[in-house]
Amino acid sequence: MSAVWRASRAAVKRRRVQTIVIGLVVLCSTTTILLALSVLNAASSPFDSAFARQRGAHVVATFDASKTLDTHLARTVRRPGVQAAAGPFGQAVIEIPEEWLWMSAGPLTVVGRADPAGPVDRVDLLTGRWATAPGEIVVNSPVGGNPSRLLGTKLDVPGVPPLTVVGFATSMSRSAGAWVSPEQMTALHPSGFQMLYRFTSASTDGQIRADLATVTAGQPADSLTDAQSYLTLKQAFSASADSYIPFMTMFGVLGLLVSALIVGNVVSGAVVSGYRHIGVLKALGFTPNQVVAVYLAMISAPAVVGCVLGTALGTLLEHPILDVAFSGIETGTATIATSPWVPVACLLAMPTLVATAALIPALRAHRLSAAEAISAGSAPRTGRGLRVQRKLSGTRLPRSVSLGLGQPFTRPGRAMMTISAVVLGVTTVTLTTGLASSMVAAGKAGKHSGVALVDVQVGTSARGRHVPKLDDSRIEARLRSLPGADRVTARALTKVHLAGTTNTVFVNFYRGDAPAEAEQIVKGRWPSGPGEVAGGPSFLKQHGLAVGDRTTMHLNGRQTDVTVVGEVMLGNAQAMDSDWRTAAELAPDTSAVDYTVQLAPHADAQAYVRGIEEADPGLYPSLRSDSPDAATTTVVGFSSVFTLLLTTVAALGVFNTVLLNTRERRRDLAMLKSIGMTPRQVVVMTVTSVAGLGAVGGLIGIPLGIVAHRLLVDHAGVLTFPESMKDVWHAPHLAALTLAGVAIAVLGALIPARSAARLTIAEVLHNE
Repeated sequence: MSAVWRASRAAVKRRRVQTIVIGLVVLCSTTTILLALSVLNAASSPFDSAFARQRGAHVVATFDASKTLDTHLARTVRRPGVQAAAGPFGQAVIEIPEEWLWMSAGPLTVVGRADPAGPVDRVDLLTGRWATAPGEIVVNSPVGGNPSRLLGTKLDVPGVPPLTVVGFATSMSRSAGAWVSPEQMTALHPSGFQMLYRFTSASTDGQIRADLATVTAGQPADSLTDAQSYLTLKQAFSASADSYIPFMTMFGVLGLLVSALIVGNVVSGAVVSGYRHIGVLKALGFTPNQVVAVYLAMISAPAVVGCVLGTALGTLLEHPILDVAFSGIETGTATIATSPWVPVACLLAMPTLVATAALIPALRAHRLSAAEAISAGSAPRTGRGLRVQRKLSGTRLPRSVSLGLGQPFTRPGRAMMTISAVVLGVTTVTLTTGLASSMVAAGKAGKHSGVALVDVQVGTSARGRHVPKLDDSRIEARLRSLPGADRVTARALTKVHLAGTTNTVFVNFYRGDAPAEAEQIVKGRWPSGPGEVAGGPSFLKQHGLAVGDRTTMHLNGRQTDVTVVGEVMLGNAQAMDSDWRTAAELAPDTSAVDYTVQLAPHADAQAYVRGIEEADPGLYPSLRSDSPDAATTTVVGFSSVFTLLLTTVAALGVFNTVLLNTRERRRDLAMLKSIGMTPRQVVVMTVTSVAGLGAVGGLIGIPLGIVAHRLLVDHAGVLTFPESMKDVWHAPHLAALTLAGVAIAVLGALIPARSAARLTIAEVLHNE
């Protein structure tokens, strides 16, 4: 093995350029695949482990206390399919009159529990203690921050005894907004009972519905008022990350394919150009297996270095990428953490992949005998290529061009690998340009370029601001009357209970001119009357809704049936949009929390802002900046970086092919120069030899990139693209992409072509 190591080390030193190419290719590919695996792992593992640790409830069911008894519900724990259950717990909904702690005004679900433990939904106490006496309450807190400073905060709600916060806790099941002792719950006059179930089979919606039907059999038909599935929480947890997974996986697969192709190309070229070297090694006593080991070691050394550096780079980028993918996640104690198996898997898998890609061409050296290898030399077989060149010489093409076009036929296998590398490069460029066009169009949706927008916040005492002197209707009238105003939209934000969930959801109620969100409808239409709502893809998916479905909203003891009439392109994952007349049915005294004013073209925005401040000190205006969307910036930036990496790798593949070809054809180049070929003609001939391959690769890569783009935008998850944003391909755009393959090939061939042009006849003859 020491002899094998010395021979392979000498080969690495002799082939420095190929060594660097392999190292860079493996580095880029390892970084890409590590990030893809990290997001894929983080999308499920943290939630599943935390959910199992806290014995989260597969279903949080709420029953109407006026239609069933707690003793009847207690018997459901023995129904078939129930693995464990907790409850029944008394449940009440209290209305917070104004902003409290970090919560806005609206309903708060309170459950009576004697302690945070139990067979199901073990509540994790973050700070303070559990509520055990009357007048005490424990609040469900978002994970993160330091809520301990808020211990002792009072909650005063009309008709409810004063409550003091004695602790902050969190539940993986999001089963309540707050908890009190059972004795305190009696004083709150609970309107329902809460049951927490874990089932033996609960991996799909169908299984959960079947299990829930089993446990509720025998209960009054309308006694079950709400049933929240844990799958909804899991979808909410990974909704943003799920949209990144196809995107990053696509780039990871492209990187792996490019790596395998280029490594195979390098080893194949090394074997073909090193016939004489193989013969010498075998003549010296190297066995066929040792010769194969020499080539595998030659490839493995830079591959291991590139893999280690790529793993280190991917680990550095891992945390920022995960922070973006899981921004705004608050689900119990499920925290985003990196898994040690991801870098370990990359460190083991990438060198293995490289060795496997190198083994196939290396076996060719295994089969050669010493005499055959020495006699073969390094000259390529020119029969097929020479016939093509002769046919092309009869055309009007310059001789250097016809010679270059015929060269790929000398090594058809190598030419096919070069085309494949270019195809993957062009596919990546096509995918990225299409994705960037779609994301930029999505970021501009609803924005009126060149027109100023003014956001006006209504001051509240809870935030230490002045309260407006004008009432809601007079504020809107005043905003419309100020010079420069063109369109005014009022928005009220309210928390409501949605049938099928124990958690509150937010609803934006709009009045006046249609908001920007109305221009982002991709299915159906914008709500234009009472009982109509619209939501983004994440919100609708999490709550099992689609355009045309009906559901019920509860607020302040009132309820109203609403119909989903539209799907917004992006929307808020925790909120839906509705018409102001729907708010009038639930809360007639609803008032706006902010206004959006679109100014007329060329209006003085600063003068308009001063006019608002002078009109009422309780209004807080601000000019909206037209900054790029964060998701657009992230996706476009990330894809651009990896496109640069993968196209560079593809160009390096072409570079390696041309370098091998020029080394093999040194004798031919010397002969051509001896009969008058100029250095410029040598460059033209060498570049032409791969430019044709680049054109073919471009024509193949463009449709593949278009298909990949459509797959990604159709499965974005948190964003639904309208057809106009998917159809981003136009004739000039496609014409430019056709030249991308040629550009990759020319860039990769230029340096070795210039090197071949500088080669002197004397130097070649001296080496011979």
